[in-house]
Amino acid sequence: MGKQHKKVIKRSRRKEYLKRKKEQVKASVVRKKSAPAKKTAKKAAKKAATKTATKTAATKTAAKKATKKVAAKKAVKKTAAKKTAKKAAAKKAAPKKDAE
Repeated sequence: MGKQHKKVIKRSRRKEYLKRKKEQVKASVVRKKSAPAKKTAKKAAKKAATKTATKTAATKTAAKKATKKVAAKKAVKKTAAKKTAKKAAAKKAAPKKDAE
């Protein structure tokens, strides 16, 4: 009778062990399902960060281009003003032909 009793105990222990294992697997499956959600959230965050970085970079380059254009326009105006000033000075310095 002792051997059969041990066999029954072994079987019940085995059933309990398998039950615990199944519960563990179910819990890990739930974790695995939530893990990809975290990954997608991380990916979305990375995409958002890169989008904002590219937007800021684009705005910075646009701003640089605009300042360069403004500086170029100012330089053109200055050179044009110098040229007109030289012409005016040349006219003043030149003797009038009508007076002769």
